[in-house]
Amino acid sequence: MKGYKKTAAILSLGAILAVSGCGGNNGANDSTATNNGSNKSSDSKPSLKFMTQSNVLAPADPNEKLVFKRLEETTGIHIDWTNYTNDIFAEKRNLALATGELPDAIFDAGLTDYDLLKLAKDGTIIPLDDIVENQMPNFKKVLEQVPQYKAMITAPDGHIYSLPWIEELGAGKESIHSVNNIPWINVEWLKKLNLEMPTTTEELKKVLIAFKTQDPNGNGKADEIPVSFINANGGNEDIGFLFGSFGPGMNWDLTLVSDDGKVSFAASQDGYKEGVKYFNELYKEGLIDVEYITQDWNTFIAKGKENLYGLYFTWDKANVSGMNDTYEPMPALAGPDGTKNVVRSNGMGFDRGRMVVTKDNKNLEATAKWMDQLYDPLQSVQNNWGTYGDDAQQNIFEFDEAANMLKHLPLEGTAPGELRSKTSVGGPLAILDTYYGKVTTMPDDAAWRLDILKTTYVPDMKASNIYPRVFFSLEDLDRISAIEADLFPYVLMKRAEWTENGNVEQDWAAYLKELDRLGLQEWLKIKQDGYERNAASE
Repeated sequence: MKGYKKTAAILSLGAILAVSGCGGNNGANDSTATNNGSNKSSDSKPSLKFMTQSNVLAPADPNEKLVFKRLEETTGIHIDWTNYTNDIFAEKRNLALATGELPDAIFDAGLTDYDLLKLAKDGTIIPLDDIVENQMPNFKKVLEQVPQYKAMITAPDGHIYSLPWIEELGAGKESIHSVNNIPWINVEWLKKLNLEMPTTTEELKKVLIAFKTQDPNGNGKADEIPVSFINANGGNEDIGFLFGSFGPGMNWDLTLVSDDGKVSFAASQDGYKEGVKYFNELYKEGLIDVEYITQDWNTFIAKGKENLYGLYFTWDKANVSGMNDTYEPMPALAGPDGTKNVVRSNGMGFDRGRMVVTKDNKNLEATAKWMDQLYDPLQSVQNNWGTYGDDAQQNIFEFDEAANMLKHLPLEGTAPGELRSKTSVGGPLAILDTYYGKVTTMPDDAAWRLDILKTTYVPDMKASNIYPRVFFSLEDLDRISAIEADLFPYVLMKRAEWTENGNVEQDWAAYLKELDRLGLQEWLKIKQDGYERNAASE
């Protein structure tokens, strides 16, 4: 349901801007501006006013972070931060944009495509084309090395309005984002019941029946949950992975691309219908968690930590059942006709709206210099994960001066997310796949996941293409959001209904007709046109 959260964010900022307008800053920065338009800090360094967000675990003043201290030393530019914790940042950012109380730039801005285009149209943020071309050699080099990113950050009107976050981990089918809902199966239960790892959908059903009836956890209770998931149209915890045993499969945004570049809707394929029939078979046997529709993340992981699951789906098992040997990835299964396919997610390590420059910025030269340093390879690595040589707290890296390389240190039991939240800074950056082994090492958790994908899932990935991060126009974004607001919930509702009650074969023709009534054909045309336009611009 990620699309609906995005729609809400779009409407929230759009509503504020429509009501309040985007006027000037009413003299908010007058007290710090000099005659030549540059802000100066007390030690005569150029000084810029930025707004940002940070984790509640991080220092309230971003300048206390070692990454930013070193960045100031490198650039000779001081940043006067207005910082908000993640939970209130969007509200404060939107208010500033709507009232005209503008900083020079917004770092780690979290702006959607709709936000960017609306703010550009109003003149609140400025185009960065000339700055990127003439004053940002580090970033320009990234765009030259991987031209697809130039296409993805360029708005439909031909301008660049924001700087992106780019984190490559693996490439192509071996990207860390290729599979988001890995199926984790309880291998301890398999071993106890003398069962083999299932290789077909029929074998999986027999395994799940054994999990339900043979007390594999040995407590004398019928408390085992053969298979659990969160009903969410291909989200990280969704059962949608199994659709690949019946056809082209399903991913979180229901957008599939054939090898010849044809865009299709995952939930209107014949294989989707056959997959739902299989789910109904599992449900009739009492194998599916009765809370699959209603449970939230907290409920889901609470049961996972009790080792009640025979099979479940998530990005990383450590979050649900812990980093132990109880669960292992289950390979793709062959369906009734022998189909075995791992559908590729349309995910990638890319976020378009990480930094924008406002119309009130009076020192673009200093801003460009500071922003370009963010794309220096060693700087980007630290921005993303954290730094080295911090005497006050645990470090993510050690710096090998001879190799000019940042090497990840053992986490020593510290949760990686927690440590990174304290020390990293996010914002615009670029970590290309070519950096690993030259600029930095790969985090252990990422290397572990990539190995799983490469050995277990990549061999069964059929699709050559994924749907890229197309930069749609305001008009297209409006239509996509309006259509998906009705289309996606309908698909999810019918899937749950068919899972529990059957009748998908009888209802299928009426279902396809309703998809068209809700705008599917228009959605497909917008998506297809966007795909072709993006391909032509690369």
